[in-house]
Amino acid sequence: MKKITIKNIKLALVAAALVGFSSSCDVTDLTPANLIPDDEAFTTAARIESTVLGVYESAQRGYYGGAVQRGYPFGAANVEQGDLRGEDMYNDQLFYEITYVGSYNPNSANNNGMWISLYRMINRLNIILGNLDEAVSSGVLTTEQGNGYKGELLFLRALAHHELLVHFARPYSDDPNALGVPYRTFGVDDVTKVPEAEAVGRGTVGADYTQLLTDLDQAEGLIAAGGAFRANKGAVIALKSRIKLHMEDWTGVLAEYEKLKAMTYALTPNPVTPFRGGTSSDNIFSFVNSAEANPGVNGALPSMYGNPDLGARGLVKISPVIWTAAFWKETDARRVAMTTKSATGVFTDKYTDATTYTDPNVILRYAEVVLNASEAYARTGKMAEAVVLLNSVRSRALPASEAEYTVSGLGDGILEAIWNERRIEFLAEGRRWPDIHRLSGSGEMEGVPSKASSRSITSIDFYTGAKPIPMDHSIAYSSTTFIWPIPLTELQTNSTAPIEQNPGY
Repeated sequence: MKKITIKNIKLALVAAALVGFSSSCDVTDLTPANLIPDDEAFTTAARIESTVLGVYESAQRGYYGGAVQRGYPFGAANVEQGDLRGEDMYNDQLFYEITYVGSYNPNSANNNGMWISLYRMINRLNIILGNLDEAVSSGVLTTEQGNGYKGELLFLRALAHHELLVHFARPYSDDPNALGVPYRTFGVDDVTKVPEAEAVGRGTVGADYTQLLTDLDQAEGLIAAGGAFRANKGAVIALKSRIKLHMEDWTGVLAEYEKLKAMTYALTPNPVTPFRGGTSSDNIFSFVNSAEANPGVNGALPSMYGNPDLGARGLVKISPVIWTAAFWKETDARRVAMTTKSATGVFTDKYTDATTYTDPNVILRYAEVVLNASEAYARTGKMAEAVVLLNSVRSRALPASEAEYTVSGLGDGILEAIWNERRIEFLAEGRRWPDIHRLSGSGEMEGVPSKASSRSITSIDFYTGAKPIPMDHSIAYSSTTFIWPIPLTELQTNSTAPIEQNPGY
Protein backbone atom coordinates (compact mmCIF):
# COMPACT_ATOMS: atom_id res chain seq x y z
CA MET A 1 0.00 0.00 0.00
CA LYS A 2 1.49 3.31 -1.00
CA LYS A 3 1.10 6.45 1.06
CA ILE A 4 0.19 9.73 -0.63
CA THR A 5 0.72 12.97 1.26
CA ILE A 6 -1.17 15.84 -0.30
CA LYS A 7 0.22 19.35 -0.12
CA ASN A 8 -2.43 21.21 -2.09
CA ILE A 9 -5.86 20.88 -3.61
CA LYS A 10 -4.57 20.02 -7.05
CA LEU A 11 -2.59 17.07 -5.77
CA ALA A 12 -5.66 16.02 -3.79
CA LEU A 13 -6.96 14.86 -7.17
CA VAL A 14 -4.22 12.27 -7.16
CA ALA A 15 -5.47 10.93 -3.84
CA ALA A 16 -8.48 9.59 -5.65
CA ALA A 17 -6.22 7.01 -7.26
CA LEU A 18 -6.97 5.05 -4.11
CA VAL A 19 -10.61 4.58 -4.93
CA GLY A 20 -11.59 1.90 -2.44
CA PHE A 21 -14.59 1.83 -0.16
CA SER A 22 -13.57 3.49 3.08
CA SER A 23 -15.00 6.05 5.46
CA SER A 24 -11.66 6.76 7.13
CA CYS A 25 -10.10 8.48 4.12
CA ASP A 26 -8.43 11.82 4.92
CA VAL A 27 -7.62 14.16 2.05
CA THR A 28 -4.26 15.23 3.46
CA ASP A 29 -2.85 11.86 4.57
CA LEU A 30 -4.25 8.79 2.86
CA THR A 31 -3.20 5.70 4.78
CA PRO A 32 -6.38 3.71 5.62
CA ALA A 33 -5.58 0.00 5.67
CA ASN A 34 -8.77 -1.12 3.96
CA LEU A 35 -8.36 0.85 0.74
CA ILE A 36 -7.71 -1.04 -2.48
CA PRO A 37 -4.45 0.01 -4.18
CA ASP A 38 -5.03 1.56 -7.59
CA ASP A 39 -3.12 -1.20 -9.40
CA GLU A 40 -5.48 -3.83 -7.96
CA ALA A 41 -8.80 -1.97 -7.93
CA PHE A 42 -9.94 -3.24 -11.33
CA THR A 43 -8.76 -6.85 -11.18
CA THR A 44 -12.03 -8.41 -9.98
CA ALA A 45 -15.72 -7.58 -10.34
CA ALA A 46 -16.07 -7.35 -6.55
CA ARG A 47 -13.30 -4.78 -6.32
CA ILE A 48 -14.79 -2.69 -9.10
CA GLU A 49 -18.11 -2.74 -7.26
CA SER A 50 -16.25 -1.46 -4.18
CA THR A 51 -14.64 1.36 -6.12
CA VAL A 52 -18.03 2.44 -7.45
CA LEU A 53 -19.51 2.33 -3.96
CA GLY A 54 -16.55 4.49 -2.93
CA VAL A 55 -17.83 7.21 -5.27
CA TYR A 56 -21.19 7.17 -3.53
CA GLU A 57 -19.41 7.45 -0.21
CA SER A 58 -17.32 10.38 -1.44
CA ALA A 59 -20.61 12.05 -2.38
CA GLN A 60 -22.07 11.37 1.05
CA ARG A 61 -18.99 12.34 3.08
CA GLY A 62 -16.68 14.75 1.32
CA TYR A 63 -14.04 17.35 2.03
CA TYR A 64 -14.72 20.13 4.55
CA GLY A 65 -12.27 22.21 6.57
CA GLY A 66 -9.30 19.94 5.96
CA ALA A 67 -11.05 16.64 6.67
CA VAL A 68 -13.57 14.26 5.16
CA GLN A 69 -16.76 14.89 7.11
CA ARG A 70 -20.03 16.82 7.42
CA GLY A 71 -21.97 15.48 4.49
CA TYR A 72 -20.25 17.37 1.67
CA PRO A 73 -21.29 17.51 -1.10
CA PHE A 74 -24.48 15.37 -1.17
CA GLY A 75 -24.72 13.76 2.26
CA ALA A 76 -26.58 16.82 3.46
CA ALA A 77 -24.55 19.87 2.41
CA ASN A 78 -26.32 20.45 -0.91
CA VAL A 79 -29.59 20.73 1.02
CA GLU A 80 -28.20 22.92 3.77
CA GLN A 81 -26.39 25.28 1.41
CA GLY A 82 -29.26 25.36 -1.09
CA ASP A 83 -31.76 26.24 1.62
CA LEU A 84 -29.65 28.75 3.52
CA ARG A 85 -28.89 30.73 0.37
CA GLY A 86 -32.64 31.29 0.10
CA GLU A 87 -35.26 32.86 2.36
CA ASP A 88 -37.53 29.97 3.37
CA MET A 89 -35.27 28.15 5.84
CA TYR A 90 -33.89 30.20 8.71
CA ASN A 91 -30.41 30.39 10.25
CA ASP A 92 -30.85 30.22 14.02
CA GLN A 93 -27.21 30.11 15.10
CA LEU A 94 -23.74 31.13 13.90
CA PHE A 95 -23.13 27.78 12.15
CA TYR A 96 -24.59 28.68 8.72
CA GLU A 97 -24.45 32.46 9.01
CA ILE A 98 -21.85 33.04 6.28
CA THR A 99 -24.09 31.27 3.78
CA TYR A 100 -27.30 32.84 5.09
CA VAL A 101 -26.15 36.47 5.07
CA GLY A 102 -23.94 36.15 1.98
CA SER A 103 -20.65 37.10 3.64
CA TYR A 104 -18.60 34.30 2.05
CA ASN A 105 -15.17 34.93 0.56
CA PRO A 106 -12.55 32.85 -1.30
CA ASN A 107 -11.44 31.29 2.01
CA SER A 108 -14.86 30.46 3.49
CA ALA A 109 -15.16 26.82 4.52
CA ASN A 110 -18.67 26.18 3.18
CA ASN A 111 -18.14 27.22 -0.43
CA ASN A 112 -14.60 25.86 -0.48
CA GLY A 113 -15.85 22.56 0.91
CA MET A 114 -18.40 22.22 -1.86
CA TRP A 115 -15.85 22.96 -4.59
CA ILE A 116 -13.18 20.60 -3.26
CA SER A 117 -15.51 17.74 -2.37
CA LEU A 118 -17.34 17.90 -5.70
CA TYR A 119 -14.13 17.76 -7.73
CA ARG A 120 -12.78 15.04 -5.45
CA MET A 121 -15.89 13.00 -6.19
CA ILE A 122 -15.62 13.77 -9.92
CA ASN A 123 -12.01 12.64 -10.04
CA ARG A 124 -12.78 9.36 -8.31
CA LEU A 125 -15.51 8.49 -10.79
CA ASN A 126 -13.45 9.62 -13.78
CA ILE A 127 -10.66 7.24 -12.76
CA ILE A 128 -13.14 4.37 -12.74
CA LEU A 129 -14.64 5.41 -16.07
CA GLY A 130 -11.17 5.34 -17.56
CA ASN A 131 -10.67 1.71 -16.52
CA LEU A 132 -14.02 0.12 -17.34
CA ASP A 133 -13.38 -0.63 -21.01
CA GLU A 134 -10.23 -2.56 -20.11
CA ALA A 135 -12.13 -4.45 -17.40
CA VAL A 136 -14.72 -5.48 -19.98
CA SER A 137 -12.19 -6.42 -22.67
CA SER A 138 -10.21 -8.52 -20.19
CA GLY A 139 -13.32 -10.36 -19.05
CA VAL A 140 -13.41 -8.98 -15.51
CA LEU A 141 -16.81 -7.44 -16.26
CA THR A 142 -19.49 -8.36 -18.75
CA THR A 143 -20.51 -5.72 -21.28
CA GLU A 144 -23.78 -5.29 -19.42
CA GLN A 145 -21.99 -4.72 -16.12
CA GLY A 146 -19.57 -2.27 -17.68
CA ASN A 147 -22.37 -0.31 -19.31
CA GLY A 148 -24.30 -0.19 -16.06
CA TYR A 149 -21.35 1.26 -14.19
CA LYS A 150 -20.71 3.77 -16.97
CA GLY A 151 -24.31 4.93 -16.78
CA GLU A 152 -24.13 5.38 -13.00
CA LEU A 153 -20.89 7.31 -13.11
CA LEU A 154 -21.91 9.56 -15.99
CA PHE A 155 -25.08 10.44 -14.07
CA LEU A 156 -23.06 11.24 -10.94
CA ARG A 157 -20.60 13.32 -13.00
CA ALA A 158 -23.43 15.40 -14.43
CA LEU A 159 -25.07 15.79 -11.01
CA ALA A 160 -21.82 17.04 -9.49
CA HIS A 161 -21.01 19.49 -12.29
CA HIS A 162 -24.51 20.93 -12.21
CA GLU A 163 -24.15 21.55 -8.48
CA LEU A 164 -20.96 23.47 -9.23
CA LEU A 165 -22.68 25.51 -11.93
CA VAL A 166 -25.57 26.70 -9.76
CA HIS A 167 -23.20 27.83 -7.01
CA PHE A 168 -20.14 29.15 -8.83
CA ALA A 169 -21.41 30.41 -12.21
CA ARG A 170 -24.05 32.78 -13.51
CA PRO A 171 -27.23 31.10 -14.74
CA TYR A 172 -27.71 29.77 -18.24
CA SER A 173 -31.00 31.70 -18.36
CA ASP A 174 -29.04 34.95 -18.36
CA ASP A 175 -26.03 34.32 -20.56
CA PRO A 176 -24.81 30.92 -21.83
CA ASN A 177 -21.55 32.63 -22.74
CA ALA A 178 -20.77 33.53 -19.13
CA LEU A 179 -17.86 31.84 -17.36
CA GLY A 180 -18.70 28.24 -16.45
CA VAL A 181 -16.76 25.77 -14.32
CA PRO A 182 -14.00 23.36 -15.36
CA TYR A 183 -15.82 20.26 -16.66
CA ARG A 184 -13.52 17.36 -15.91
CA THR A 185 -13.95 14.26 -18.06
CA PHE A 186 -10.77 12.35 -17.22
CA GLY A 187 -9.24 11.19 -13.97
CA VAL A 188 -5.93 12.09 -12.36
CA ASP A 189 -4.31 9.03 -10.80
CA ASP A 190 -0.70 10.08 -11.21
CA VAL A 191 1.17 13.30 -10.47
CA THR A 192 2.23 13.56 -14.11
CA LYS A 193 -1.40 14.10 -15.10
CA VAL A 194 -1.90 17.11 -12.83
CA PRO A 195 -0.82 19.72 -15.43
CA GLU A 196 -3.30 18.31 -17.94
CA ALA A 197 -6.07 18.60 -15.34
CA GLU A 198 -5.01 22.13 -14.44
CA ALA A 199 -5.24 23.09 -18.10
CA VAL A 200 -8.98 22.40 -18.15
CA GLY A 201 -10.34 25.94 -18.04
CA ARG A 202 -13.69 27.32 -17.02
CA GLY A 203 -15.10 27.48 -20.53
CA THR A 204 -18.65 28.80 -20.79
CA VAL A 205 -21.88 27.97 -19.00
CA GLY A 206 -23.37 26.95 -22.34
CA ALA A 207 -20.53 24.52 -23.08
CA ASP A 208 -20.89 23.01 -19.62
CA TYR A 209 -24.62 22.47 -20.10
CA THR A 210 -23.94 20.85 -23.45
CA GLN A 211 -21.55 18.44 -21.75
CA LEU A 212 -24.08 17.77 -18.97
CA LEU A 213 -26.59 16.61 -21.55
CA THR A 214 -23.95 14.66 -23.46
CA ASP A 215 -23.14 12.72 -20.29
CA LEU A 216 -26.81 12.15 -19.46
CA ASP A 217 -27.83 11.15 -22.97
CA GLN A 218 -25.07 8.56 -22.97
CA ALA A 219 -26.02 7.40 -19.47
CA GLU A 220 -29.66 6.98 -20.44
CA GLY A 221 -28.69 4.54 -23.17
CA LEU A 222 -26.51 2.49 -20.83
CA ILE A 223 -28.25 2.30 -17.48
CA ALA A 224 -31.25 0.23 -16.42
CA ALA A 225 -34.21 1.09 -14.24
CA GLY A 226 -33.67 0.42 -10.56
CA GLY A 227 -34.20 1.44 -6.96
CA ALA A 228 -33.77 4.92 -5.59
CA PHE A 229 -30.52 4.25 -3.70
CA ARG A 230 -28.37 3.75 -6.81
CA ALA A 231 -28.28 5.80 -9.99
CA ASN A 232 -30.88 4.46 -12.42
CA LYS A 233 -32.57 5.30 -15.71
CA GLY A 234 -35.34 7.26 -14.01
CA ALA A 235 -32.77 9.38 -12.16
CA VAL A 236 -30.99 10.19 -15.43
CA ILE A 237 -34.25 11.33 -17.02
CA ALA A 238 -35.27 13.35 -13.94
CA LEU A 239 -31.91 15.14 -13.87
CA LYS A 240 -32.29 15.93 -17.57
CA SER A 241 -35.67 17.47 -16.75
CA ARG A 242 -34.04 19.66 -14.10
CA ILE A 243 -31.19 20.73 -16.37
CA LYS A 244 -33.49 21.54 -19.27
CA LEU A 245 -35.61 23.66 -16.92
CA HIS A 246 -32.50 25.71 -16.14
CA MET A 247 -31.83 25.98 -19.87
CA GLU A 248 -35.43 27.11 -20.54
CA ASP A 249 -35.79 24.21 -22.98
CA TRP A 250 -39.52 23.83 -22.34
CA THR A 251 -40.07 21.24 -25.06
CA GLY A 252 -37.22 19.21 -23.63
CA VAL A 253 -38.66 19.40 -20.11
CA LEU A 254 -41.95 18.01 -21.37
CA ALA A 255 -40.24 15.23 -23.32
CA GLU A 256 -38.45 14.03 -20.17
CA TYR A 257 -41.70 14.21 -18.20
CA GLU A 258 -43.45 12.00 -20.74
CA LYS A 259 -40.69 9.40 -20.38
CA LEU A 260 -41.02 9.27 -16.60
CA LYS A 261 -44.81 9.27 -16.72
CA ALA A 262 -44.60 6.03 -18.71
CA MET A 263 -42.46 4.41 -16.00
CA THR A 264 -43.43 3.32 -12.48
CA TYR A 265 -43.19 6.72 -10.81
CA ALA A 266 -46.17 8.57 -9.36
CA LEU A 267 -47.03 11.18 -6.77
CA THR A 268 -47.78 9.67 -3.39
CA PRO A 269 -51.31 10.45 -2.08
CA ASN A 270 -49.73 11.41 1.23
CA PRO A 271 -46.91 14.00 0.81
CA VAL A 272 -45.21 12.65 3.96
CA THR A 273 -44.56 9.22 2.41
CA PRO A 274 -41.34 10.04 0.46
CA PHE A 275 -39.65 10.93 3.77
CA ARG A 276 -40.54 7.84 5.76
CA GLY A 277 -38.05 5.23 4.64
CA GLY A 278 -36.93 6.79 1.38
CA THR A 279 -38.69 4.31 -0.89
CA SER A 280 -41.92 5.23 -2.63
CA SER A 281 -43.26 5.86 -6.12
CA ASP A 282 -42.15 9.49 -5.71
CA ASN A 283 -38.53 8.75 -4.79
CA ILE A 284 -36.32 8.60 -7.87
CA PHE A 285 -32.82 8.98 -6.43
CA SER A 286 -31.40 9.45 -2.92
CA PHE A 287 -28.03 9.23 -1.22
CA VAL A 288 -28.08 6.74 1.62
CA ASN A 289 -27.03 7.54 5.17
CA SER A 290 -26.64 4.88 7.83
CA ALA A 291 -25.75 4.46 11.48
CA GLU A 292 -22.34 3.14 10.40
CA ALA A 293 -21.56 5.80 7.80
CA ASN A 294 -23.22 9.17 8.16
CA PRO A 295 -22.23 12.84 8.13
CA GLY A 296 -22.22 13.10 11.92
CA VAL A 297 -23.93 15.53 14.22
CA ASN A 298 -22.55 18.59 12.41
CA GLY A 299 -23.70 17.57 8.96
CA ALA A 300 -26.75 15.37 9.16
CA LEU A 301 -30.12 16.74 8.10
CA PRO A 302 -32.10 15.47 11.12
CA SER A 303 -29.51 16.94 13.47
CA MET A 304 -29.28 20.33 11.79
CA TYR A 305 -32.96 20.70 10.86
CA GLY A 306 -34.76 18.81 13.60
CA ASN A 307 -36.58 20.22 16.62
CA PRO A 308 -34.21 20.54 19.62
CA ASP A 309 -37.12 19.54 21.85
CA LEU A 310 -36.90 16.14 20.12
CA GLY A 311 -33.13 15.68 20.51
CA ALA A 312 -31.79 17.49 17.46
CA ARG A 313 -29.39 20.43 17.39
CA GLY A 314 -31.99 22.52 15.59
CA LEU A 315 -29.66 25.06 13.99
CA VAL A 316 -31.98 25.62 11.03
CA LYS A 317 -35.73 26.09 11.23
CA ILE A 318 -38.51 27.04 8.87
CA SER A 319 -38.52 30.77 8.32
CA PRO A 320 -41.53 32.81 9.41
CA VAL A 321 -41.29 34.36 5.92
CA ILE A 322 -42.85 31.29 4.30
CA TRP A 323 -44.77 30.15 7.38
CA THR A 324 -46.84 33.35 7.31
CA ALA A 325 -47.15 33.51 3.50
CA ALA A 326 -50.77 33.75 2.36
CA PHE A 327 -50.26 31.11 -0.34
CA TRP A 328 -49.45 28.39 2.23
CA LYS A 329 -52.83 27.27 3.51
CA GLU A 330 -53.28 26.56 7.21
CA THR A 331 -54.86 23.21 6.35
CA ASP A 332 -51.99 22.03 4.15
CA ALA A 333 -50.76 18.59 5.29
CA ARG A 334 -47.20 19.70 4.59
CA ARG A 335 -47.40 22.11 7.50
CA VAL A 336 -49.76 20.06 9.66
CA ALA A 337 -47.99 16.68 9.46
CA MET A 338 -44.46 17.62 8.38
CA THR A 339 -43.52 20.31 10.89
CA THR A 340 -43.06 20.53 14.65
CA LYS A 341 -43.19 23.56 16.92
CA SER A 342 -41.11 24.70 19.86
CA ALA A 343 -41.08 27.84 21.93
CA THR A 344 -38.55 29.35 19.52
CA GLY A 345 -40.13 28.52 16.17
CA VAL A 346 -41.20 25.86 13.67
CA PHE A 347 -39.00 23.00 12.46
CA THR A 348 -39.30 20.61 9.55
CA ASP A 349 -40.25 17.02 10.33
CA LYS A 350 -39.05 15.61 7.00
CA TYR A 351 -35.97 14.18 8.72
CA THR A 352 -36.60 12.36 11.99
CA ASP A 353 -33.59 10.27 13.10
CA ALA A 354 -31.63 12.72 15.22
CA THR A 355 -29.83 9.84 16.98
CA THR A 356 -28.06 7.85 14.25
CA TYR A 357 -28.81 10.18 11.31
CA THR A 358 -30.07 7.52 8.90
CA ASP A 359 -32.45 9.74 6.93
CA PRO A 360 -31.48 9.61 3.24
CA ASN A 361 -30.81 12.78 1.30
CA VAL A 362 -33.52 12.75 -1.36
CA ILE A 363 -32.03 14.25 -4.53
CA LEU A 364 -34.70 13.71 -7.20
CA ARG A 365 -38.45 13.22 -6.77
CA TYR A 366 -41.23 12.71 -9.25
CA ALA A 367 -43.00 15.74 -7.75
CA GLU A 368 -40.16 17.90 -9.04
CA VAL A 369 -40.49 16.52 -12.56
CA VAL A 370 -44.27 17.14 -12.45
CA LEU A 371 -43.80 20.78 -11.41
CA ASN A 372 -41.06 21.20 -14.02
CA ALA A 373 -43.57 20.04 -16.63
CA SER A 374 -46.27 22.30 -15.19
CA GLU A 375 -43.98 25.28 -15.65
CA ALA A 376 -43.01 24.15 -19.16
CA TYR A 377 -46.68 23.91 -20.15
CA ALA A 378 -47.32 27.40 -18.78
CA ARG A 379 -44.30 28.79 -20.61
CA THR A 380 -45.61 27.38 -23.89
CA GLY A 381 -49.14 28.73 -23.44
CA LYS A 382 -50.81 25.46 -22.41
CA MET A 383 -52.35 26.84 -19.24
CA ALA A 384 -54.97 24.14 -18.71
CA GLU A 385 -52.33 21.41 -18.78
CA ALA A 386 -50.11 23.47 -16.47
CA VAL A 387 -52.85 23.88 -13.87
CA VAL A 388 -53.80 20.19 -13.96
CA LEU A 389 -50.24 19.22 -13.03
CA LEU A 390 -49.98 22.00 -10.46
CA ASN A 391 -53.17 20.76 -8.78
CA SER A 392 -51.93 17.16 -8.82
CA VAL A 393 -49.14 18.19 -6.43
CA ARG A 394 -51.04 20.79 -4.40
CA SER A 395 -54.42 19.15 -3.94
CA ARG A 396 -53.05 15.91 -2.50
CA ALA A 397 -51.90 17.97 0.50
CA LEU A 398 -55.19 19.85 0.99
CA PRO A 399 -58.60 18.78 2.28
CA ALA A 400 -61.45 18.52 -0.22
CA SER A 401 -62.90 21.71 1.23
CA GLU A 402 -60.03 23.72 -0.29
CA ALA A 403 -60.81 24.69 -3.88
CA GLU A 404 -58.42 23.65 -6.61
CA TYR A 405 -56.71 26.21 -8.77
CA THR A 406 -58.35 27.15 -12.07
CA VAL A 407 -56.93 28.88 -15.10
CA SER A 408 -59.44 31.70 -14.81
CA GLY A 409 -58.88 32.04 -11.08
CA LEU A 410 -55.13 32.33 -11.40
CA GLY A 411 -55.22 34.58 -14.45
CA ASP A 412 -51.72 35.92 -15.08
CA GLY A 413 -50.47 34.35 -11.86
CA ILE A 414 -50.04 30.75 -13.00
CA LEU A 415 -46.24 30.85 -13.05
CA GLU A 416 -46.11 32.51 -9.65
CA ALA A 417 -48.44 29.83 -8.28
CA ILE A 418 -46.12 27.13 -9.64
CA TRP A 419 -43.06 28.78 -8.09
CA ASN A 420 -44.85 29.15 -4.74
CA GLU A 421 -45.86 25.50 -4.88
CA ARG A 422 -42.21 24.58 -5.39
CA ARG A 423 -41.32 26.58 -2.28
CA ILE A 424 -43.80 24.56 -0.23
CA GLU A 425 -43.26 21.11 -1.74
CA PHE A 426 -39.46 21.23 -1.64
CA LEU A 427 -39.06 23.15 1.63
CA ALA A 428 -36.01 21.84 3.50
CA GLU A 429 -34.80 19.91 0.43
CA GLY A 430 -32.27 22.46 -0.84
CA ARG A 431 -34.19 23.39 -3.99
CA ARG A 432 -34.83 27.07 -3.23
CA TRP A 433 -31.42 28.38 -4.30
CA PRO A 434 -31.46 26.72 -7.74
CA ASP A 435 -34.83 28.37 -8.41
CA ILE A 436 -33.56 31.77 -7.24
CA HIS A 437 -30.50 31.27 -9.46
CA ARG A 438 -32.38 30.46 -12.68
CA LEU A 439 -35.29 32.89 -12.15
CA SER A 440 -32.95 35.77 -11.36
CA GLY A 441 -31.08 35.01 -14.54
CA SER A 442 -34.30 35.19 -16.54
CA GLY A 443 -35.27 38.50 -14.89
CA GLU A 444 -38.24 37.04 -12.99
CA MET A 445 -36.55 37.53 -9.63
CA GLU A 446 -34.26 40.37 -8.61
CA GLY A 447 -31.78 38.20 -6.76
CA VAL A 448 -31.87 36.76 -3.27
CA PRO A 449 -34.99 38.15 -1.54
CA SER A 450 -34.92 39.70 1.91
CA LYS A 451 -34.81 37.14 4.70
CA ALA A 452 -35.68 37.14 8.37
CA SER A 453 -32.67 38.66 10.11
CA SER A 454 -30.15 36.07 11.19
CA ARG A 455 -30.29 34.94 14.83
CA SER A 456 -33.18 37.27 15.64
CA ILE A 457 -36.20 34.94 15.40
CA THR A 458 -36.19 33.77 19.00
CA SER A 459 -39.88 33.17 19.67
CA ILE A 460 -42.91 31.44 18.19
CA ASP A 461 -44.52 34.90 18.28
CA PHE A 462 -42.78 35.72 14.98
CA TYR A 463 -44.82 32.91 13.38
CA THR A 464 -48.19 33.96 14.78
CA GLY A 465 -48.04 37.62 13.85
CA ALA A 466 -47.59 38.73 17.44
CA LYS A 467 -44.17 40.14 16.56
CA PRO A 468 -43.09 41.76 13.27
CA ILE A 469 -40.44 39.88 11.32
CA PRO A 470 -37.15 41.83 11.06
CA MET A 471 -35.82 41.53 7.49
CA ASP A 472 -32.33 41.74 6.00
CA HIS A 473 -29.70 39.98 3.82
CA SER A 474 -31.09 40.49 0.30
CA ILE A 475 -28.55 40.21 -2.52
CA ALA A 476 -29.25 41.89 -5.83
CA TYR A 477 -28.70 39.77 -8.91
CA SER A 478 -26.26 42.42 -10.15
CA SER A 479 -24.12 41.99 -7.03
CA THR A 480 -20.87 40.10 -7.35
CA THR A 481 -21.82 38.15 -4.21
CA PHE A 482 -24.82 36.56 -5.96
CA ILE A 483 -22.53 33.64 -6.85
CA TRP A 484 -19.76 32.08 -4.80
CA PRO A 485 -16.07 32.84 -5.34
CA ILE A 486 -13.65 30.25 -6.68
CA PRO A 487 -11.56 29.03 -3.69
CA LEU A 488 -8.35 31.00 -3.29
CA THR A 489 -6.31 27.83 -2.84
CA GLU A 490 -7.56 26.58 -6.21
CA LEU A 491 -6.23 29.73 -7.87
CA GLN A 492 -2.94 29.76 -6.00
CA THR A 493 -2.03 26.12 -6.64
CA ASN A 494 -2.91 26.03 -10.34
CA SER A 495 0.51 26.84 -11.74
CA THR A 496 -0.12 25.55 -15.27
CA ALA A 497 -3.17 27.54 -16.35
CA PRO A 498 -4.78 29.51 -13.52
CA ILE A 499 -8.54 29.84 -13.91
CA GLU A 500 -10.33 33.15 -13.66
CA GLN A 501 -11.86 34.27 -10.36
CA ASN A 502 -15.48 35.40 -10.33
CA PRO A 503 -15.68 39.22 -10.56
CA GLY A 504 -15.64 41.14 -7.30
CA TYR A 505 -13.55 38.69 -5.33
